[in-house]
Amino acid sequence: MLPNSLMKLHPGGLEVIPLRLFALLILVIGLACGPAHADRRVALVIGNSAYKSAPKLGNPVNDATLVGGMFKKAGFDSVDVRLDLSASEMRRMLREFAGRTRDADMAVIYYAGHGIELDGNNYLIPTDATLETDGDVLDETIPVERALFAVEPAKQLRLIILDACRDNPFAKSMKRTLASRAIGRGLAKVEPTSPNTMIAFAAKAGSTASDGDSRNSPFATALVEHLPKPGLDLRKAFGFVRDDVLKATGYKQEPYVYGSLGGDDLPLVVRPPATGPQANPQEAIRRDYELALQLATRDGWEAFLAQYPDGFYANLAKGQLNKIGAEETRASAEQKAKAAEQEKTRLIAERAQKAEQEKAAAAAKAAEEARIAAEKQKQIEQAKAEAAERQRKAAEAAAAKALAEKQAAEKTKAELAAKQAAEKAPADPAAKPTADRQLPEAEQKVAALSPAPASTLSAADLAKSVQSELRRVGCLTSAAEGEWTSAAQRSLTLFNKYAGTQFDVKLASVDALDALKAKPGRVCPLVCNFGFKADGDQCVKITCRAGYRVGDDNECEKIQEKKPVAREESIRRDQGRREAESATPKSQASGQIICNSAGCRPVAKGCRLGLVPNANASVKITGEVCN
Repeated sequence: MLPNSLMKLHPGGLEVIPLRLFALLILVIGLACGPAHADRRVALVIGNSAYKSAPKLGNPVNDATLVGGMFKKAGFDSVDVRLDLSASEMRRMLREFAGRTRDADMAVIYYAGHGIELDGNNYLIPTDATLETDGDVLDETIPVERALFAVEPAKQLRLIILDACRDNPFAKSMKRTLASRAIGRGLAKVEPTSPNTMIAFAAKAGSTASDGDSRNSPFATALVEHLPKPGLDLRKAFGFVRDDVLKATGYKQEPYVYGSLGGDDLPLVVRPPATGPQANPQEAIRRDYELALQLATRDGWEAFLAQYPDGFYANLAKGQLNKIGAEETRASAEQKAKAAEQEKTRLIAERAQKAEQEKAAAAAKAAEEARIAAEKQKQIEQAKAEAAERQRKAAEAAAAKALAEKQAAEKTKAELAAKQAAEKAPADPAAKPTADRQLPEAEQKVAALSPAPASTLSAADLAKSVQSELRRVGCLTSAAEGEWTSAAQRSLTLFNKYAGTQFDVKLASVDALDALKAKPGRVCPLVCNFGFKADGDQCVKITCRAGYRVGDDNECEKIQEKKPVAREESIRRDQGRREAESATPKSQASGQIICNSAGCRPVAKGCRLGLVPNANASVKITGEVCN
């Protein structure tokens, strides 16, 4: 058995195929089969304008052509556009479309023309219908349920769009065979029984729709604007359609959608996968890194490095781990230094030998030096970690900036393509006012601007005016002069810093003067000395109440009472030393040495050094005092 290879039988024997080549083959097959699983979308578009027994409608044919072109540009697999169909032709087209929806994931029917509501049921009117009586509706029209039956086999979405809520001319001349039979205005409310089924009306149930004054109806224009947006959920898209139609008709026509969809977004056009550079391809690693950064423990960083041992964030994690190690070393050294200091104090209190005291002092000194070295190392590691963290944030900001620039470039490219397409399309005088109204507000404002008149100020007046404005916004403290001094240059530098401008500080310019005049108040912050605080545009002295004083942070803080603990301890220690020195020693060898003209010798047993009178008895000298 070969663990890292596969065996393939050939006529000549066995041939070993490396496992990685087999995996590569499987990957290629998977990629080749990927497009076969793409969603299949089909659409049927019908527009009836040329009615034989009613006045001709101007927009349905244009609307059907426009919507059909939208479905084709959206990449639908099958788009069938039919115009001015009779009853038999409409039935045949719905029957053929039902066959195409059997293997489709998304099926859409769009109908523009006349419709009628009879006893709560909706019907689509073919071009050859006469409808002399209300009984002819059942024979000469197509029920909306027939369209629902045609889209029923679709697996993911069943959508019917009806722009058939126009004022019905047949209702005025139609004879009633039954007085109680109701013929409504517009279409009746519909509640689909199948899941993932939506029916969109150009106007709310019981109201009529408008054809508008242009080539296409407001409803069709809004549909083409919003439905093909990649990744836009249908419910939100129809919400945008509703808003546009309400505005275009003066809030007289409100489109409405019946039915419901699931919780997931369901766009008509799926957003294409991103092909450009991503802002942060290691999003999951970044989130885990930030979580470990918040935890800030050795276990957290070790767990992160176990999951991500290599890469940019792994290096940052190692730096954080070194920082924690430096802190632990510093804490350990500080603890050892405290223990050494305590041991030193204990030895002094027990009047240890000088050698032991020197040894303890050396140990304390070594421990203190180790603590200082550990503290410095901690500071170094902390600085490295902070620098690495700044580099990480800078890298993420650069990636986000690159993504924003790419998106802006793609948007500009798309707008240029749309503009070129609009220039190639046939000119429509009726649509020109609408296009003018849709110009961005910023472009209209730019077009309305006129060139500003050239400045007539002299160089001295300009310099003095700029300095006066710099004083007003708080960036200049000296008086305004007719010369552009170094103080004025420094004040303009401060204005550039806090106002976000980039004016040349070497000279006074009209642009700088205009920018200064545009500022309504102070730009540069007011800086006060210690003991003063900013109050509006002035610095006032800080006054603290009794028992408080101005602290290092320039805020009032309570004065702490000083307790002479250290001095009292020193006094007690000195007094104890003097009492010990003046106490009478026991009669034993003291280990003291006495020196005179004959030489030096140990003090005799039972004696000690003390003050004894000299030969003239006027002055006492150090000598041997025995019991």
